[in-house]
Amino acid sequence: MTDPQHFVEIRHAQKSYGKFEVLKDISLTVERGQIVAIIGPSGSGKSTLLRAINDLDPLTGGEIWLDGVQVNKKLPHRQYEKHINAMRQHVGMVFQHFNLFPHLTVRENVTMAPKLLKGISEDEANKLAEEQLNHVGMIERIDYYPSQLSGGQKQRVAIARALAMRPKLMLFDEATSALDPELVEEVNQVMKTLAEEHMTMIIVTHEMDFAASVCDRVLFMDQGVVVEEGPPEKVFRNPDQERTREFLRKHLEGAK
Repeated sequence: MTDPQHFVEIRHAQKSYGKFEVLKDISLTVERGQIVAIIGPSGSGKSTLLRAINDLDPLTGGEIWLDGVQVNKKLPHRQYEKHINAMRQHVGMVFQHFNLFPHLTVRENVTMAPKLLKGISEDEANKLAEEQLNHVGMIERIDYYPSQLSGGQKQRVAIARALAMRPKLMLFDEATSALDPELVEEVNQVMKTLAEEHMTMIIVTHEMDFAASVCDRVLFMDQGVVVEEGPPEKVFRNPDQERTREFLRKHLEGAK
C-alpha cells in the first residue's frame, strides 16, 4: 500500500526507449491541494513523467499511485482498460496544442467526455459546460467552433473540458508554450484561479515567474533525474546544485 497521506506518489519511475533512459529512478510525492512545477531543459523527461501519471506514456519500471490506488497496475487487457478509464476520470490533462475536436463546437467539446464516460444527460452536461466555461471566461463563445477562437481561447476551452470531468488532479504540459506572448497571461490567470481554489496541480512549464508566484514546490529535472526540488524561493534564489544555477542563468539570459 501507499501512504494514504500522499495524494500522488511516484515510486522509482523508470522509462526507456531501447537503451535510451528518459526517466531514471524518480520518486516523489505530491500532497492534496499542492501545486508543483516541473522545470528543466528540453529532453529532460518532464513531459514523459507527467504523461506517466495517467499512464498515457507507460513506465518501463516503477509505480504511480493516485489517492491510494495504483494507476499503472499490471492487469489483463480488458481489466486494465476498465481500470485505467476509471482512473483517468480523476485526472484532467491540458496539452500544449489544445487537442480540441475541430468539427465540434465549444459546447460539444466540453460535454462529450462527461456524457460518454459518466453517462450524464444532455441537460446536465450542458449545465456543467456552462459552469466550467463561465469559470474560464469563455461562456460567450460556447457555440463557436475552435477555428473561430484565438490560441488562448482554445486553451481555456481545453481547461474547461478537463474540469468538466470534476478531476481530483490537473496536469498541465507546457500549456502556454504554443501561445503568443500576449495570450499567455489569460491562460495563466485561469491556472492562478484554480490554485486559489486549492486544485492539486502538476505543471510542466518554462515560465519561471509563474512557477515562482503560484507554485508550492518546484522540481528541476535534467537528463531523466530530479536534480533539485524545494520551495520556489529556494530553487530560484538559492539553489544547491550548480546544474540548477547554470539552467536558471541561461534562462534569464534568453529572456532578456
